[in-house]
Amino acid sequence: MRMAQVVFEGVSKTFPRPSGEAVRAVKDLCLTIHDGEIVVLAGPSGCGKSTTLRLLAGLEDPTSGTIAIDGRVVNAIEPRDRDVAMVFQNCALYPHLTVYENLAFPLLLRKRPRDEIERRVRATATTLELTRLLERMPDALSGGERQRVAVGRAMVRQPKVFLYDEPLSNLDAGLRLRMRVELKRLHEQLGTTTLYVTHDQVEAIAMGRRLAVMKDGAIQQAAEPLDVYRRPANLFVAQFIGSPPMNLFPGAIEMGGSGVMFRPAPPPQGDTPAGAPLPVARAHRAALSAYAGRPVVLGLRPEEIVFDGGLARGPDGVRVNARAEAVERLGAETHLHGSIGGIRFTARSGADCPLGPGQTVSVWLDLDRACYFDGASGRAIG
Repeated sequence: MRMAQVVFEGVSKTFPRPSGEAVRAVKDLCLTIHDGEIVVLAGPSGCGKSTTLRLLAGLEDPTSGTIAIDGRVVNAIEPRDRDVAMVFQNCALYPHLTVYENLAFPLLLRKRPRDEIERRVRATATTLELTRLLERMPDALSGGERQRVAVGRAMVRQPKVFLYDEPLSNLDAGLRLRMRVELKRLHEQLGTTTLYVTHDQVEAIAMGRRLAVMKDGAIQQAAEPLDVYRRPANLFVAQFIGSPPMNLFPGAIEMGGSGVMFRPAPPPQGDTPAGAPLPVARAHRAALSAYAGRPVVLGLRPEEIVFDGGLARGPDGVRVNARAEAVERLGAETHLHGSIGGIRFTARSGADCPLGPGQTVSVWLDLDRACYFDGASGRAIG
């Protein structure tokens, strides 16, 4: 497969409403997808990610900015001449054609020789384990088989760039997991530059070599998936990436004899007073000392609240009392939904957690791995 670098430079897309008002679906997008890289574009419905994909495919024209593939600006180039292949959410197979004919169709359109079509279709079918299905019609295939045919129809063209538009969202959970593994394996094998769009944040973390999180048409953060998970750029990313999402505790920074401390704010409902101040880990003290008296938000991932009798895992942390309100036993792990000083949280533990609703439990807050956010802007601190 050929490889190519994709570059979005200041790309915006505006759609007019019937009222005459303009809606910016994509805002000043700057993103580079390197040769052979798979980048996942994730975000909630309506954030502009599918529009970004359609702009790259040539199905929409940018209002401003440039899109380049392999060093060539493609803004004015027709979709069929961009050398990209797109896999849609609904597979979009031709129902009156066999699997073989569906795979061969893109090559027939390009008037490739018959022997080349035969060779490339057979090779693609072998790679995707479709050989035994070549004579079947689409309505005789399972959901996963149809999706593999859709991938094969894109793959047989040997494009410079693969585009996936939520290709697994119509599959059940088990099949979605298997297809995710298949698509990862296929990318490792082919090494084709790929832009993958999804609203499923678990899928986003699993699929991408790099993850770009989008909101309201703008990229919020683009980095390796674990960096996005561990060091979210703002409160939106912290809440969107992760299942369950990051726990957020609003409060303020205090300076005193005990050094830099975080004082949790009282919950908005009821008369529960603010909780006791929590020590700020050494790694955060310099950045947070400038926030004395200002509102900040403390963020802890569910696995950073240890409630199953586990030992403290870092030099900076604190043990506090929490109330268990609900327990979800999910097989390999358990989620505890509880509250600390009236502020709700979710913690993650192993399968054998003995807790039940209504219990008071001592939990360890692993403040070494905490994140802090500016209470006004929502941006990460430090």
